[in-house]
Amino acid sequence: MRYPIALLILTGALGLSGRSLANDITLQKASVEEIKSACAKAGGSFSQDAGGYGCGTDCHGHDGTACIVNCKPDQKCVAQVSGGGRRPHTIAQALEKPGRH
Repeated sequence: MRYPIALLILTGALGLSGRSLANDITLQKASVEEIKSACAKAGGSFSQDAGGYGCGTDCHGHDGTACIVNCKPDQKCVAQVSGGGRRPHTIAQALEKPGRH
């Protein structure tokens, strides 16, 4: 009986820890030009297609730590940032390397 309970606890802990690795954050609306500008300043890679536009950066300086902002015309942008407690308020903050606390 102990093993199934231990497995259940481990599964729950892993599920919760996975959520803390990346946050999805809704940001303000931004034009293509605004995203291009913020992307260039952050040293990111801009992309655009029929569905929208966005930018991705290696915001922590090593592989596997991408920060991404995606926007659709006339909608708020969504940022996905790595780092558990990170809550950027602007597109620039979402794409740049976070400051120390």
